[in-house]
Amino acid sequence: MLVAPVWSQGALADYRRADSLKTAWKDKVYHSPTQIKWHESNVFTYVYRDDEGIHYVKVDPATATKSPLFDAVKLASVISEEMGEQIAAAELQLSQLEIQDSLLSFTYKGEKWEWEEITETLTKTEELGGRSSRYWGTRDSELDGPPVPSPDKTKEAFIRDYNVFVKDLSSGKSEQLTKYGYLGEYYTTNLKWSPDGEKLAVFMMRPAAVRKLTLIASAPEDQLQPKVTERDYVKPGDALPIRRPVIIDLESKKSWKVDLNLMPDQFSLNRLNWSKNSQSITWEYNQRSHQRYTVFEMDASTGNVREVIDERSNTFIDYSGKYYRKDLEDKNQIIWSSERDGWRHLYLIDASTGSVIRQLTQGEWVVRQILHVDEEAGMIYFTGSGKDPKEDPYHLHLYRVGLDGKGLTQLTRENANHEITLSKDGAYFIDHFSRQDLPPTTLLKSGNDGSVGMELEKASIDGLLAAGWKAPQIFTAKGRDGKTDIWGLIITPTNFDPTKKYPVIEYIYAGPHASFVPKSFSPNYYGLNELAELGFVVVQMDGMGTSNRSKAFHDVAWRNIGDAGFPDRIAWIKAAAKANPYMDLDRVGIFGTSAGGQSATGALLFHPDFYKVAVSSCGCHDNRMDKIWWNEQWMGFPSGDHYEKSSNVVNAGNLKGDLLLIVGEVDDNVDPSSTYQLVDQLIKHEKVFEFLMVPGMGHSSGGTYGERKRRDFFVKHLLGVEPPDWNKGACIVCAVD
Repeated sequence: MLVAPVWSQGALADYRRADSLKTAWKDKVYHSPTQIKWHESNVFTYVYRDDEGIHYVKVDPATATKSPLFDAVKLASVISEEMGEQIAAAELQLSQLEIQDSLLSFTYKGEKWEWEEITETLTKTEELGGRSSRYWGTRDSELDGPPVPSPDKTKEAFIRDYNVFVKDLSSGKSEQLTKYGYLGEYYTTNLKWSPDGEKLAVFMMRPAAVRKLTLIASAPEDQLQPKVTERDYVKPGDALPIRRPVIIDLESKKSWKVDLNLMPDQFSLNRLNWSKNSQSITWEYNQRSHQRYTVFEMDASTGNVREVIDERSNTFIDYSGKYYRKDLEDKNQIIWSSERDGWRHLYLIDASTGSVIRQLTQGEWVVRQILHVDEEAGMIYFTGSGKDPKEDPYHLHLYRVGLDGKGLTQLTRENANHEITLSKDGAYFIDHFSRQDLPPTTLLKSGNDGSVGMELEKASIDGLLAAGWKAPQIFTAKGRDGKTDIWGLIITPTNFDPTKKYPVIEYIYAGPHASFVPKSFSPNYYGLNELAELGFVVVQMDGMGTSNRSKAFHDVAWRNIGDAGFPDRIAWIKAAAKANPYMDLDRVGIFGTSAGGQSATGALLFHPDFYKVAVSSCGCHDNRMDKIWWNEQWMGFPSGDHYEKSSNVVNAGNLKGDLLLIVGEVDDNVDPSSTYQLVDQLIKHEKVFEFLMVPGMGHSSGGTYGERKRRDFFVKHLLGVEPPDWNKGACIVCAVD
């Protein structure tokens, strides 16, 4: 039976109901703490909302007591007087909270304040203004930077005329330490003093030309004529700077430079640091293609260089998501993370030889984030996932293990995703746990054994339930290999009728850098519930090629981003439809943004027998057109025909089905030309599609207008119903009558 909304006399029932969810569900999860933060005095604070408003709480774990952080009525009154506006105490929204004795510092409406509770004194300390205007991709010259003071503050090192100088602060005299820095190869301002103040370490750099991304804002708000802007935007295959570490002895004026042949095809050199005893420096070398990652050490008295750790992979080393290193210099050891056994685990490395002393964690599960290393107690606190085969393998749990490899202890047991806030000494942690179908509970627990010290809050969702919300279905099915579990969600409309047949829409983001199905409680994640309200079943799952599972699971993406886990996704949706006959697999749509936009289009190019309709926003449609770090990480270097195999642009002639492309005119995250080149090829292949370019918009899903277009497109092509005629007075975001 076809489900089709009936648009009558502007009632637009399903559209209105979809839009009403934002308002009906907003702030309806009570007693769910946010802004959880430990402070220097070993107390912690958090914020929660209930039916009376917002509350700020301070907790002393030693006495298991909690109290109001401040007198909200009094502070709101003083802020109201200072700001010249009436502010209700119950809706006072403060952030960046810090406490020291009776002094509270916080941010309110872009300004920093200090509140002295005893004297009732409010002081503005800083106007923060808006977000930083610095572009994430800006490449600095590394010639400009402030002088770097010596450990004893008697000298400072700086760069002048491409070379290293040191100034004696008592006499004011400057001395040149290097001679061979030039415009094309110079010493950088990344200057590091040895702890004894007798030597300097620095990178010498051979710069490379930086590609520019040119953007045209055709309809700027502040002038009539278009604006042209440029961004530094290095793409796969572009030349990169070459660095070499140098040690300079201030007394002898002798220097040692590393042989560049030891570090061919540099992607990056970073973490240049001295040992505590000033006898050596270390740095990390990431080779292009991301199949080698090496920790080097250079002796400061001889210039001899050795490999401390040399990590290698036949596919890729996930340096951007799964890397951890901590030097235990007093023990001459290193804690190191690696996927060398097929799962991300921790190893204890002998810093003298690079050999593995012992593997600290092991098994078919993954270490996710190291939270704290207690060197004195010889203990590591970290989150991990996938250890319990009966539980969702993405659920985060807190563990601790000794540096001796013994005493692995799981400190959280509840079948849920655990968001951990650990005290600085590891003695306590706040455990905020939930699932997509389980409201949050927040407990104070012991860092020793995970025992509960006190219940802080237990969330109430009565308001959500009264407004019609219902939990999504968590569904698991086997992937392409018939063995691996694929996990996802099924969302149905609030007026769901299991006797009817509903078109299916998949929300996709398949970037290899993470996993994306939400695991914590989230009532309207990415607005998927609103989309379902129009008469759809909306699904999301993590297929192979995404992260946080085994190395083999992840390696599917290697030189193969176009795969996007589709064989697993299709198998999962088919299994879900078999278990839920209301899902109509003759009408399957898909949408996504950025990497998800690439995948959404790819669904119609590479899997048109299954996917029929796609909406693709700001997609990276050819990985050679996108930013270097993300694409070379997974697609490798140099570029070859594997880039073309994953390219939507190259494969545009394969299009079947209904496609809507959306792009922001001034997207400086994914080059908009990637979309324009796809449009060009679709036209040349005489394909029928729709295209929306939003003037002045950056990297996004198209904003409010784009959301409306996306809904209308699915309504028309999956429901077979003509969308409302918005030009006859229907609003873009409809209010409830």
